[in-house]
Amino acid sequence: MQTERKDPGGKAGGQVFLGLMLGLAALALVALLGAAVFMSEPEIGGLAGDVMANIETTGLANPVTAVLLDFRGYDTFLELVVMFVAVLGVWSLGRPLPPIVPAPTPVLGLAVRLIAPISVVFAGYLLWIGATEAGGAFQAGAVLAGAGVLAFCAGMMPDFEIRQPLLHRVLLALGMTAFLAIGVMVMAAEPGQAARTFLDYPDALGKWLILAIETAAMIAIALTLLALFQGARPQRRTF
Repeated sequence: MQTERKDPGGKAGGQVFLGLMLGLAALALVALLGAAVFMSEPEIGGLAGDVMANIETTGLANPVTAVLLDFRGYDTFLELVVMFVAVLGVWSLGRPLPPIVPAPTPVLGLAVRLIAPISVVFAGYLLWIGATEAGGAFQAGAVLAGAGVLAFCAGMMPDFEIRQPLLHRVLLALGMTAFLAIGVMVMAAEPGQAARTFLDYPDALGKWLILAIETAAMIAIALTLLALFQGARPQRRTF
């Protein structure tokens, strides 16, 4: 009985060819972007003057936060949507191999117990200070996620399993949901005034509405980063 011979060399050659083509495509893209940057004329002044001239209407003192959450709030809203979709994409790949969890040690456990509370306080500080200084939801969420990853490495959060997977999913979508809800809410016309557009905050409430959005976004960002680090949807824990 004659058996078909496999050609491992041909398969390896195809993989090399595919890798070469992808590398050339990446180099071409980098060259195209570089040429676009060098050929574009520098914009004198930019939009910094317009931002500083209108920053008082936002109730904020930090121009970066004002741009991200007010002047260009659509961009930040879509960033949260993209992060949520990224988690769904990772979850759709199925259950990965069991993660390699290092053996817990007393030193590492003590370090986590000391660092985790400080991380929560520091994240709250970054969230609050974002109105006037460098900080905000993304930085605060990253700090919280870092504390979670450290707890995972210490064996305190094996596989990030939680008791209520539904609550986990709700919190993952909390950032973009709060963004959408507040953006629609401010569109309601006040008596005697014209209707506002999406994310057109009232001057008197702009700072507090932005703080509410950033708080929800911080929670969603932290859980999103943890979910991406784990790489699979959480399973209901049984006791």
